[in-house]
Amino acid sequence: MLENTPLSSAKPAEVTEYLWRRKAFQLLEAAHEKGTLSRVVDLVLMGLIIASVVTVILESVQSIEDRYTDALYWFEVFTIAVFSVEYMLRVWSCVESPGPDDQSDFKTRLRFVFSFHAIVDLLAILPFYLLTFGLVGSFDMRFLRAVRLLRVLKLTRYSAALNMLILTINQNGRALAAAFLILITVMLLAASGMYYFERDAQPQDFGSIPAAMWWAFATLTTVGYGDVTPITVGGKVFGALITVVGIGMVALPTSILATGYSEQLRSSSTIYGENADKALDDGILTEDEVQSLEALRVDLGLGKHTASQILDSKKVEAILQTQGKCCPHCGSSI
Repeated sequence: MLENTPLSSAKPAEVTEYLWRRKAFQLLEAAHEKGTLSRVVDLVLMGLIIASVVTVILESVQSIEDRYTDALYWFEVFTIAVFSVEYMLRVWSCVESPGPDDQSDFKTRLRFVFSFHAIVDLLAILPFYLLTFGLVGSFDMRFLRAVRLLRVLKLTRYSAALNMLILTINQNGRALAAAFLILITVMLLAASGMYYFERDAQPQDFGSIPAAMWWAFATLTTVGYGDVTPITVGGKVFGALITVVGIGMVALPTSILATGYSEQLRSSSTIYGENADKALDDGILTEDEVQSLEALRVDLGLGKHTASQILDSKKVEAILQTQGKCCPHCGSSI
């Protein structure tokens, strides 16, 4: 295989490095075939992530932390060691991922380091090293320990649905930013209005615009804790208007996400359908083609029922084309 690549003229050491790097990349990439070594690596890493998050949660229980301090510490050390090796291997092997051929290894690694998944991987191990080497000074260490809960985000690498949600947020970033800007603007106006109506009646809760912001935020997000409420007639009328506006403010970013997610699902369905068409060109689905379509389904985050419906419709289309538009059930002309 190497004679067809630029490595055919490379030094043995470079060929060895390439092979090991390629192997590391294949092992760390999310696999979909059961029984493969890559799949085993995925399961081990997912299990370790879940166990690590559970450990962080249990540490917050004082009685458990006091009784199992040593065990929790050494499990944390083991977890950090595995995650650190994983992070370094991902940075080293990321140059094997599909991308522009003219891009240097340094630029590829730099782009990977600032990607979402790489940042999550770094945040999973960074608090431990900051605490161990005393690089936080007088910073609240309890906050850094809580940051370790972000390790749960590492599971997004193995979930197509979560990846689809991240892609939706990324592609609709400007629309979401505009929606949140509108929300902040309305919140400021609501706080200012309530300050005007309620400042004399309730100086403790509405004595300033910043103080009134808590009421505005709780009302606009439709949470409505009820700990701060208007008591004047003007304040009640104004508060009722803001409550109605708040329903629309919450619905705006929600509708953007829902629409974007639906578009992603539609796009995934289209891609799956196109690949199903290619697989059915000869009218037969081989075992390899079935496995390839299943792997694609998992990658795209499609449900089995949805994928089955798409595949069935493509099979009917293929039969109609190959049999001269005859009924696939009785064989009569349509």
